[in-house]
Amino acid sequence: MWVTMLQAKLHRARVTHSELEYEGSCAIDGILLDTAGIREYQQIEIYNISNGERFTTYAIRAEQDSGIISVNGAAAHKARPGDVVIIAAYAVLEQRELAAFKPTLVYLNASNRITHTRNTIPVQLVATRE
Repeated sequence: MWVTMLQAKLHRARVTHSELEYEGSCAIDGILLDTAGIREYQQIEIYNISNGERFTTYAIRAEQDSGIISVNGAAAHKARPGDVVIIAAYAVLEQRELAAFKPTLVYLNASNRITHTRNTIPVQLVATRE
């Protein structure tokens, strides 16, 4: 059996550019790509926290240490500069690979600089009511 798993995510990236006339894709700062382990031309999902849009495109490399997150082509209709997004990449794994698998989770500040990385998401707790 094959299982699709979250391979990597860039959490709370801020869109810096939205280029309708640029060849489609999402340009991502090379340091962010390398840290997350997302390959150039790999399919990615983008979840726009600011407006609720969710869409699929592919990653291309932007200048190293530039902080660039540029949503290009038709996808530029779904994200604008300043929008906060989650960029996720998935991998298809065999059942035997699952036990050792850990995703790469990269957390960013408002300038698209890495604040920290993890390979687990904390368990969501029930909110207490007052």
